[in-house]
Amino acid sequence: MSVALGEEAPDFTLPGAGGETLTLSAMKGRKVVLYFYPKDDTSGCTLEAQGFNGLADAFAAADTAIVGVSPDSVKSHDKFRAKYGLTFPLASDENKAMLEAYGVWVQKSMYGKTYMGVERTTLLIDREGRVAEVWPKVKVPGHAEAVLEAARALP
Repeated sequence: MSVALGEEAPDFTLPGAGGETLTLSAMKGRKVVLYFYPKDDTSGCTLEAQGFNGLADAFAAADTAIVGVSPDSVKSHDKFRAKYGLTFPLASDENKAMLEAYGVWVQKSMYGKTYMGVERTTLLIDREGRVAEVWPKVKVPGHAEAVLEAARALP
C-alpha cells in the first residue's frame, strides 16, 4: 500500500461515468469513501457496488461521498451504472496512474499465472483529505456496512 493512515491522500482528476470529472481536492470538506475494484459487471464487483449503493442515503446522511475506481473505460462505467442503478460516481483510470499512486495496482496470481490487477481496497478519507482508514484485500460481504460505521464515527 502506497498510502498510510494519517497521510494526505494523493489528489487525482479522472473521467467519470456520465461525462463528469472527478477530483479528490474538489471533495475537501466532506468525508470520502474511495473504493478500488477490479472490473465492472463481475460478480464480486457488482455485489460490492450494490452494497455501497444500497447504503447511499446513509452515507449521504453521514456527509460522506462514495467514489468507485477501476481501470475500466468510462463507457463500461456508464453501462455498469445504468444496469444496476448505481447512484454514486465511478472513476475511470485506464492508464492506471492513480491506481499505482494508491498502491492498489499489484501483481496477482491465479491458477499459477501472474498478472497485474487491482487489489480490492477501500479508503476512508477525512474532511481534510487525509487517510483515516484503510481496508486492504476487501471481502465483500458486510464490507459496505463496516465502512459506513467508520464514516459515521469520523467527525
